[in-house]
Amino acid sequence: MTSMLSICDPIHFVLIKTDISGETTLVSSYFLDWRTVLSSTNSKTCFAVELMGVGSECKVPAGVLTVNLELYPPPAVNLSADVISTQQSLERTRTAEKDRLFLVYAKQWWREFLEIRASHQSKLVKIFAQDENGVNRPVCSYVRVLRAGRLLESSRHAARFVSLLAHERAPMLGGGTGKQEQWCTLMAFLCRGKGDCEDHATLLCSLLLGFGLDAYVCMGTKAKGVPHTWVMTRGTDGTITFWESLTAHRYLHRPVDPDAPPLSPQPKPSSPYRTVGCVFNHQTFMANCQPSDSVELCVFDFQNPSRWKAMSEEALRSVCGPGSCTSLPPLPPLCAPSLDPSAASNQLEMEMRYLVYEHRKDLDLGTVWDDHLCYLLSSALSAYEMERCTGVSCGNEEFQDAVRRAVPDGQTFKGFPIHFLHRNARRAFATCLRSPFCEEIICCRGDSVRLAVRVWVFVYPENACAVWLMFACKYRSVL
Repeated sequence: MTSMLSICDPIHFVLIKTDISGETTLVSSYFLDWRTVLSSTNSKTCFAVELMGVGSECKVPAGVLTVNLELYPPPAVNLSADVISTQQSLERTRTAEKDRLFLVYAKQWWREFLEIRASHQSKLVKIFAQDENGVNRPVCSYVRVLRAGRLLESSRHAARFVSLLAHERAPMLGGGTGKQEQWCTLMAFLCRGKGDCEDHATLLCSLLLGFGLDAYVCMGTKAKGVPHTWVMTRGTDGTITFWESLTAHRYLHRPVDPDAPPLSPQPKPSSPYRTVGCVFNHQTFMANCQPSDSVELCVFDFQNPSRWKAMSEEALRSVCGPGSCTSLPPLPPLCAPSLDPSAASNQLEMEMRYLVYEHRKDLDLGTVWDDHLCYLLSSALSAYEMERCTGVSCGNEEFQDAVRRAVPDGQTFKGFPIHFLHRNARRAFATCLRSPFCEEIICCRGDSVRLAVRVWVFVYPENACAVWLMFACKYRSVL
């Protein structure tokens, strides 16, 4: 029993609201200390917990949850409630002292950083960030080494998976151009299935660390000074690669040499990032103290203290290391997808066929499907997804050859591929019709018009979906 008492990892409850269109909203996030059951008769207990809102509503009650806990198998001896409360109080005191000491250290570190250059005051250096419950946590605590087992094949697939989680900024009450501060714990982010760029970047960094890469989260700005967060990896040969967690795009970083002769060739910026203020991962935090925080001039030589001011790894370990904080549970593992990709693809394709038929019917046009042409579109959709994952294009020659064989001489073929992160047929169809090229295919007029549509749903962990849709037609022009 005493060994169970030392297990301080709380149970994390995440309450999600899903509307009829499938949109999710994070309602509440609650950490429950389960150890009260250790003192309960028959190792069973029932109690109510008040769930609070999130973000700007973190002090507003969201509801009451009745919790039934049962310990199985029941222990021979129960602990007294006093022993449990004493242990909890001791842990809280220890955690509070660690947090206090780290805050003192962080303030001193920040003062030293500002003394290097007065301009450092305006650099985007963020040591703490608020989670969904409004709790300030060191940014390093949002990154852990995360291994996906057999759910993700490579680091490229990890980047693709993260990019499929929708991007949504935290809601903010009132006007203005400011941004609501809310970094989500990984559990809340995965349950909700969407989040801001910081949530995507910390998850991608965690996964890349799991794949053995030297990965860091970068905080800086994009064009027009818009704050942004992305991921960086350092190769053993010194190669610096930026990973955009929202799109899975990768950019090779080659810094400009400001001391080079005026006419010497310089690398052109390939990434959308403009400045970088700090980088961090689960055990490192470094602020950029180079004369300029411009990305194109930045040298990521972390061993050089004149370029990067590092925080003490020991200080970071005291508040971000494994077991250092009693209020955060271990990293949740990624869940295998429960969605059947074939069934989901067939269902969405049938819905698309119906919507096309109805749309053409309203235009007094008949609809004749070419099932063979529909099938041929599959290879193109597979190639598109493979290219998004790996950056390598393949299979296009075979697809083009198959289409040429399927379209007789004198007939015209048109195709329109499009990509979605959702499986709402009507919403997708409305988006497609906004494209003049796609509308031209769906509303095609001519002699011997044959239509084709193919849907392919690629399913990733947490039921994240890459939905590829392609409309096509072949016809004999009568103009």
